[in-house]
This record gives sequence, C-alpha cells and structure tokens, in this order.
Amino acid sequence: MKKVLIASLALMGSIGLCSTALGAITGTAHDFSASGWSQGQICIPCHAPHNNNNTSGELLWNHEVTTATYTLYGSTTFDAVDADQPGGVSKLCLSCHDGTVAIDSFGGASGGTMITGDRNFGIDMGNDHPVSFTYDTTLATTDGYLVDPNTLPDTVKMFDGKMECASCHDVHNKHNQNALLNIGNGGSALCLTCHLK
Repeated sequence: MKKVLIASLALMGSIGLCSTALGAITGTAHDFSASGWSQGQICIPCHAPHNNNNTSGELLWNHEVTTATYTLYGSTTFDAVDADQPGGVSKLCLSCHDGTVAIDSFGGASGGTMITGDRNFGIDMGNDHPVSFTYDTTLATTDGYLVDPNTLPDTVKMFDGKMECASCHDVHNKHNQNALLNIGNGGSALCLTCHLK
C-alpha cells in the first residue's frame, strides 16, 4: 500500500510539473506545437517520457545532441581555470542553437529544420558569454568583480557548480521574461546579479 501511495504522489507531482511547464512554454519561442514535425506536441522535441535517447536518462532527453567543437570566449580578464568545451545543460541548448543539429531531430528522427537568424549562435562562441566553467567563491575572489555565487538569488542557478546557459535563461519560461531570461535585464539587472561592474 505504501508503494502505491508513493507512486501515486510521484505521478501527481510529475503531472503538476508538466502542466506548469506547458503553461509557461505555450506561446514562447520553444512552443513548437504548431509545427507539423512536432505532432502537435510541446514537450517531445526535447523530452520523452519513455525510451529517451540519452542513456543516462538525464532530463529524459529526446533530442539529438550536438558533437560540434566550439571556438571559445577568451579574454585576459577571464579568470576561470576550467573553461573548456560546452557541456552539461549548455550542450543540450546548443543542440539546437549552434546550427549543427536540426530542431526536428528528436525521437531518433533526423530532421531538416534548422534555427536561423540571431537564434543560431553557430560554433564560434568567442563573442558570447562563456559557459560550462566553475563559478565558485575562489573565482569570485580571484576576479574581484564577481558576486560570490553563494549569495545569488535562487533564480540564477549553477549546475554542478558551473555557469551554464540555463544559469541565465529559462528554457521553460517560468519567470515570463523577455528572451526566456531568469531575471529581467532592464538596467542590466540580470548581468549585475553576478557582475559588480
């Protein structure tokens, strides 16, 4: 009986999360339900409840993952010691936004619809905010112009201690901000969450 109760609560929780995500995604740039290739679905271009393509099961990922090698951001003022090729959730974002994988390449299908315009960042990230580097107290102290990440609001997240695309952007648009941001950037508010200048 206890197992049935736990399973029922887990199912109710997952339905609640899905309905929350659906409400937030509906009408955003990540709502592909009107595209013929999405089968009228919102979630399946990225996630699959069963038989996902990611053997680790992370995020029940359903989309083909990019294998691109990127030109990285570099600056004499960038103090992160472990900056390397994008990984983690950033690689999942780039699987559509780097222009190497079609947005309709999911569920094992090879699509042909590519992101175009300014939403296609390409593989040269030399002029983009760096991602997939450790943002910790040591980096903030070494840099001198970064906020200690232990004091950041809950809306700005680190993933395994790393700054990722989803640290600033919310793919599900739960915060209802322009450009799917976690915090509005009027007056550079989002930037100034981490940067002191």
